[in-house]
Amino acid sequence: MGNITLKKVNKSFGATQVIPGIDLAIEDGEFVVFVGPSGCGKSTLLRLIAGLEDTTSGTIEIDGKNVTAAPPAKRGLAMVFQSYALYPHMTVRNNIAFPLKMAKVTPEVIDKKVTEAARVLNLTDYLDRRPGQLSGGQRQRVAIGRAIVREPAAFLFDEPLSNLDAALRGTMRLEISQLHHQLKTTMVYVTHDQVEAMTMADKIVVLNAGNIEQVGSPLDLYNKPDNLFVAGFIGSPRMNFVKGEAAMPYSAPTVGIRPEHIKLSKEGGTWKGVVGVAEHLGSDTFLHVSVDGVGMMTVRASGDFPVNHGDAVFLTPDVGRIHRFDGNGVVIR
Repeated sequence: MGNITLKKVNKSFGATQVIPGIDLAIEDGEFVVFVGPSGCGKSTLLRLIAGLEDTTSGTIEIDGKNVTAAPPAKRGLAMVFQSYALYPHMTVRNNIAFPLKMAKVTPEVIDKKVTEAARVLNLTDYLDRRPGQLSGGQRQRVAIGRAIVREPAAFLFDEPLSNLDAALRGTMRLEISQLHHQLKTTMVYVTHDQVEAMTMADKIVVLNAGNIEQVGSPLDLYNKPDNLFVAGFIGSPRMNFVKGEAAMPYSAPTVGIRPEHIKLSKEGGTWKGVVGVAEHLGSDTFLHVSVDGVGMMTVRASGDFPVNHGDAVFLTPDVGRIHRFDGNGVVIR
């Protein structure tokens, strides 16, 4: 089991309140991602769950048991950090086996668990190598293997892919997602990268200044953001926001429209603009268009759309996909 429940969890460092009282339920087997900008409190929240930080107030329960005052070793959780924290003088086999040896597990059981973890993580051929002989992605898999053999109630990942290059991050995203499907164990994952959140999570928790702005599935947050913060944070490229006179026809102080929900043409449309930077990505081209009375807007076009810097274009939003926000930045349903 891996149910984790936070009730009015508050964390302050001296006079500075970092987590101002959070309620959150993580169900057994869920892949939950904490996402938000730097300094939003996501890593602090993960460390509170792990027991690496003490709560100022509130309670944390794991499978119905109050563990608020319990040390990390008594919570039945396994944590994977941004740094691999491997022992350089030990082989992969011994690195993975280390927590079991510390727990005085028998050699036969250790061998069985290490062999199975290596199989799951495609590390069988590397068991007798040392960390210095491995790639960054392989070293991170060893760190994950060390967590797997403990058979925890939940895995906690603190930005585990930040040290990897773009290609390896993409590969490891897939591997961790596949691992979740295989193990069916609760995973709580911290990242500042909303692409990681969208591609990996069953449930996303969007944090801002220690507060939970919205909780939901990736598509819920993408299609139905509750406020301007979530609308601007989820989605890549980010949502365009239109204010003032240009927003008035849509009966809201501010409207949002995603780049992929704008029709681009050269013949006519709602807004006229001039193409600035064009980012050609192969199948797609993202155009940054300066629109009079609106400002800079990002538009997604097909990769072969004929356009050059300085061209005049027309933008027409899909009215059915416009998001309307009131004066406080809250969505108008």
